Amino acid sequence: MLGPVPGLEIVDDAAQADVVVAVPEADLRSLLTDTKARLVLIADDLRQADLWAAIEHGLIVLVPRVEATNRSRLLRAVTDARKGRGDLPAEQLGAVLRGLKHLQENTLGPRDLTLSGLSQRETEVIRLLADGMDTAEIAERLIYSERTVKNVLHNMLSRLNLRNRAHAVAYAMRHGLI
Repeated sequence: MLGPVPGLEIVDDAAQADVVVAVPEADLRSLLTDTKARLVLIADDLRQADLWAAIEHGLIVLVPRVEATNRSRLLRAVTDARKGRGDLPAEQLGAVLRGLKHLQENTLGPRDLTLSGLSQRETEVIRLLADGMDTAEIAERLIYSERTVKNVLHNMLSRLNLRNRAHAVAYAMRHGLI
């Protein structure tokens, strides 16, 4: 169905693809590869565990099998995936949102993390750093010691593999964290 289309090249090696289209016959996990490609999955009635596994492997568009018989729908799915636009049926989207809420409440929240990957404290510090404040000013504003501010920054830089404070601010801005 994805035969000759201008601007679309079909490759056999998933490692070379920007977008991988997968149609599981039985075991979904056997289809999932560790590539950087975005995944278009054609499937019905995914179990919650399979949906999460697919997301972990780059799922960005889920197309119900009945819709995948329409060539224009399939091409739209590939185009959406290439452009980074997600598309999930409403019931799967609801499951993902409920799962994210559960993750926040039961795993991230108790560890003072948010879905952004930063703790509330890290977010406060990086925002003030982005506003041009130095360690002493941040400590005074947040009523922390300077050592605490330095520790927060050091831990964040180490965890996110960032080089310095400017890199941390750039990272936070690029990822919409501040």
